[in-house]
Amino acid sequence: APADRRHEGDRILRAEDLAARPHLLVAAPVLARRAGFDRLHAYDLLELFAFVHPARSVVPTITALAAALGLSPVRARSPGDRLRLHHVVAEALLAELETAAARRLKGVRALAQSLARIGWAWAPLVLAALARRPATDDDALLDRRALWEDLAEWENAPPRPAPGHAAVTPEEAEAMLLALRGPASEDRPAQRAFARAAAGAFRPPEVEGAPNVVLAEAGTGTGKTLGYLAPALLWAQRNGGQVWISTFTRNLQRQLRAELADALARLPSQTARPRVLVRKGRENYACLLNVAEEAGRLFAGTLARPRAVLIALVLRWLEASSHGEIIGGDLPGWLAMLVAPASPTTLTDHRGECLYQGCPHYRRCFLEHIARATPAADVVITNHAFTIAQFAQSRDPRTLPRHVVFDEGHHLFQAADSAFAVALTLREGQELRRWLLGRGRRRGLKERIGDLVAGNEEAGARFAAVLEAAHVLPAADALRRIRHGAVDTPFARFLHRVHELVIARAQPGAREEGYDLACGTEGPPPALLTEAERLGRELSLLAREITALAGTLAEMAEEAAAQPGEEGIVGRLDAAVTGLRRRADLLGEWVAMLEAIGTPVEGMIDMFVLRRQDGHVRDIGMMRHLLDPAAAFAQTVLARLHGALITSATLNDHRPSAGEDAQDPAHWASADLLTGVRHLPLPPRRFAAPSPFRWEEQARVFVVRDLPRRRIDQLAGAIAALVEAAGGGALVLFTAIRRLQQVTARLRPRLERAGLPLFAQHVDPMDTASLVDLFRAEEAASLFGTDALRDGVDVPGRSLRLVLFERVPWPRPDVLHRARRAAFGGRRFDEMLTRFRLAQAFGRLIRRAGDRGVFVLLDAGSPSRLFAALPPEVPVARLSLGAVVGAITDFLAEPGPRCDDGRTPEQDG
Repeated sequence: APADRRHEGDRILRAEDLAARPHLLVAAPVLARRAGFDRLHAYDLLELFAFVHPARSVVPTITALAAALGLSPVRARSPGDRLRLHHVVAEALLAELETAAARRLKGVRALAQSLARIGWAWAPLVLAALARRPATDDDALLDRRALWEDLAEWENAPPRPAPGHAAVTPEEAEAMLLALRGPASEDRPAQRAFARAAAGAFRPPEVEGAPNVVLAEAGTGTGKTLGYLAPALLWAQRNGGQVWISTFTRNLQRQLRAELADALARLPSQTARPRVLVRKGRENYACLLNVAEEAGRLFAGTLARPRAVLIALVLRWLEASSHGEIIGGDLPGWLAMLVAPASPTTLTDHRGECLYQGCPHYRRCFLEHIARATPAADVVITNHAFTIAQFAQSRDPRTLPRHVVFDEGHHLFQAADSAFAVALTLREGQELRRWLLGRGRRRGLKERIGDLVAGNEEAGARFAAVLEAAHVLPAADALRRIRHGAVDTPFARFLHRVHELVIARAQPGAREEGYDLACGTEGPPPALLTEAERLGRELSLLAREITALAGTLAEMAEEAAAQPGEEGIVGRLDAAVTGLRRRADLLGEWVAMLEAIGTPVEGMIDMFVLRRQDGHVRDIGMMRHLLDPAAAFAQTVLARLHGALITSATLNDHRPSAGEDAQDPAHWASADLLTGVRHLPLPPRRFAAPSPFRWEEQARVFVVRDLPRRRIDQLAGAIAALVEAAGGGALVLFTAIRRLQQVTARLRPRLERAGLPLFAQHVDPMDTASLVDLFRAEEAASLFGTDALRDGVDVPGRSLRLVLFERVPWPRPDVLHRARRAAFGGRRFDEMLTRFRLAQAFGRLIRRAGDRGVFVLLDAGSPSRLFAALPPEVPVARLSLGAVVGAITDFLAEPGPRCDDGRTPEQDG
């Protein structure tokens, strides 16, 4: 039993011990992976914590769990100490079940009884703890099942008046900044200058399609967040309008929400508080219909163990959640690891399956709550993907903001590329089939509007024609059939030919790297062209049938609108019409792509792709990208705004050295290219503020000049020596997943024997956010990841003191990059993107005034001109591996510079 007091000294458990009997563990799936098992039958404390404390964030370690429960600090240096701490935490959690108010534990007994039937380890102990509770009048709440029925219902609000056009002056923005910072804060001249410059984005336009755009680069530590919040809040307050703040990463969204709350708390008590709301796409929120249907299966005992545990924990989370964000919200990110292969994403609304007014949970829907609260908000924190989608798809321009702040502006090109790309792939085809026909729990057209077309002969005929034509789309087992050559539909035959062609044209060695494979569409084999023509005809037929059905439903909606009391039906019909027309447009784009195979299309890049995960093909098809997505972003989004601030610490790919003019337009060429502002009629205003950090004291950059490129054992040895010299605290970035996995396998035993924990992306079965949390919490830990991890990691202090790139992060030479490289400057384009990557990785290193850190490149051939992306004050040295190891030890051992306030730039604004 997990509460067994019999300890075995400090003996370290072997893999065989873990498999022989259940143990009390934290993050059992991680230990299972390391021990070589698919799954361990264990008492996982994370599961019990999520059951007792839903919607509460905690780092997945035993010490963090103890701290979250308010337990006295316990020294847990030896294995025996850690075992005892596991027992203390387990007993504390079970004790809460005996003493906490029934309202806080709503549903726990019913859920534990259901989980006991599928063998959940904690169920008997939970039920025993509940049996020890003193009887109260509220005990019936412990057996509550329909927890979603207790959620608040939304209410409609009157429309908001159109906002005014009063400008914010630089002086007013600076005064507002001082109020947000509070009287006790240190003076930051660069931050005040930034706020004054940002005010330029909050002026009314003078010519249609010519917004007031400000490009503002603010080095780490400037305090740009409060710098742009000052004019944004002032404009919203003065004009009764709404400002959107758009980010690229969820991490920054969370930081913004917290920082804005702190800043508003510093305002004088008589100052009106703005309404702030975080808005994401539908796929981030729990769908109550999905949850309720799965809950029925849980209580009926028809769910397998992983999914049953998932549904039980989600039901506990429902009422405690602030906004119902199941992805990137207050549902713990590590939960997906505990319940794999079940996934929380299956409980969200997938691509427009919503029944809207036809849903029994419509009045409690999280997304409907957010949608109705959005117009009343003064500040909406969202992300680039959602912002672009709203401008591209909105039917009512009055719902769009007039002023937007784009933080993490260096990602706008990437976000626009994803937003405007078109995918004719297996997964997209399957998604469309499920949207039309449904499958299993996924609701098709019949479930969503079948009752509305019943009795209407024309609509019924159109409806049946769509369902018949939809069978051209690939079924759920299509990937398996394609792999075995058992293709019997036009879609599957086309994808089979694409698969053959991409494999045949793959670069030598590319198949072993684990990344996606792609090739151009030029010179297509006749057999592929034949299948493309057949598929094009079938998809054209489906598009025509969908368009005809949409027209008939639109007529029905008009008729229903004229009848009193039919608002619900009108809403459902309108939603169906919008969804059908959007998918008819998509089918039209697919047909155009198929017709263009082998023929270049101006401004477009077409390619065949194999999407892979862990070396296995997960998707097959054809992609179409815009050659310059920033131009589409400028036309679709920027040109429709009154003002926009685009800001980042790395808007440009090089830092001006002493004597250079930071306002010189030539310095801003990369920012102009990647943000799309060069396509606007009015040139942007430009502002640059250097970081206030003392780079010459706080950072060093080294290039190891004597490491062979190809020997994996030598690469692993070099990384180990550097990590050991720093005493951990290393973020190690790889340009290939395979090398990451190989080096991790070699180094983990060595580093962990030395007391240096190692966490690895693509190795440990944990979400990236949780891995970063673990890295941040363990000062001696290191985090290995791919180049994609270089951005959005905020780890101030000694927990991150070494950033190491195993190779120069050149762009991958795929079809997409080759076309853009030719269009945007050839080698200069390569070097520009690489400088951005180096600058973003370097930016993880120094986050506050007291930090010290070292940046290392294990690539002797690194061109010196790439280091123009880094602060010019930072010394760069090319040394042997041994010399770098010694220099790291010496530099990190020196006393650091005085920290002015000990807070991170994000906390201090």
